[in-house]
Amino acid sequence: MLRKTPTITRSKSLGKTAEPGPVQVPAPGEGKRGEQGYLGYLLRQAHAAVRLTMERTLADLGVTSPQFAVLTMLNAYPGLSGADVARLTFLTPQTVGVIIRNLERDGAILMTPHPVHGRIQQWTLTKRGATLLKACRERVIALEKRLAGGLDAKAEASIRRWLANVATELQED
Repeated sequence: MLRKTPTITRSKSLGKTAEPGPVQVPAPGEGKRGEQGYLGYLLRQAHAAVRLTMERTLADLGVTSPQFAVLTMLNAYPGLSGADVARLTFLTPQTVGVIIRNLERDGAILMTPHPVHGRIQQWTLTKRGATLLKACRERVIALEKRLAGGLDAKAEASIRRWLANVATELQED
């Protein structure tokens, strides 16, 4: 699908006598949005593209990208508290609270009190939640295949290792 490249007009307060024409905003992959860009910006740009595609992919299932992240973590680590889920999904505790209430209301997750610390609520997937996650995962796996489409196994492993190392190294900051 061809997309029209947006233009940005400059302010008249540039102090120049002649008004320059509109500036063409580069498309993803061009200029500073391409290989010339900062790594952090490129990571954010890629994340935004993946998240938007994931949102569209999961929309008819009634699942958002953050809900998918919560379901995934609860499947991987049953019994997490809301605070743990927030840390693992990079979401605020308030956002996770809303997501958890909605998933619980829809019967996808179940709360049980912590066996020792009764005030801590632990969350696990229900059968309905596991079924929903399975449907989501099929679509997300297809997206992941698109992401890794031009990579051989060695290159994909290298990129995964690099991304994990970035998170590990910068966690200290």
